[in-house]
Amino acid sequence: MSDHPVHGNTVPANVPPLIVMGVSGSGKSTIGTALAAALGIEFIDGDDLHPRANKAKMAAGHPLNDEDRAPWLEIIAERIGAELADGRPIVVACSSLKRKYRDQLTAYAPSTVFVHLDGARGIISERQSHRVHEYMPNTLLDSQFSTLEPLQDDERKVIVDLTMKPDAIVSFVLDRLSVIDAATP
Repeated sequence: MSDHPVHGNTVPANVPPLIVMGVSGSGKSTIGTALAAALGIEFIDGDDLHPRANKAKMAAGHPLNDEDRAPWLEIIAERIGAELADGRPIVVACSSLKRKYRDQLTAYAPSTVFVHLDGARGIISERQSHRVHEYMPNTLLDSQFSTLEPLQDDERKVIVDLTMKPDAIVSFVLDRLSVIDAATP
């Protein structure tokens, strides 16, 4: 497989779909946008694909359950698979908190790589205190952390310390993509 340079890094010519994951306030949209720009591919914020009922439930301060998330995850998975089938991998920001959610997301595109923006609750809480989200109140952060299941060894992943600067995160992810691609038969 040939490689091509992107912003001083070498990434696989066949870029996989990327899901930038983590709890609310971890920087998924910021990093997802930057990764997509660096790779020259489309970015989609998974929050934009939530059904209205999900948005209303979260806005009222109630965490989503698995039943609430299932149709949303299906929409995202289908979009990733359709874009990849057309030769257009995409970057999606999606919390992807549980293993079964990630399995659902990769059903249409097993080559998908999860980029987990990992950080301590205190750091993320501080970040959230400086932003207003349309329907995700800061009070739901504890439910997000309690739902989060670590990525497993058999999942295609890059785990990133979210305290790094965005440019450093992008460079780190691009470097890791080359390693992931080389290790995949």
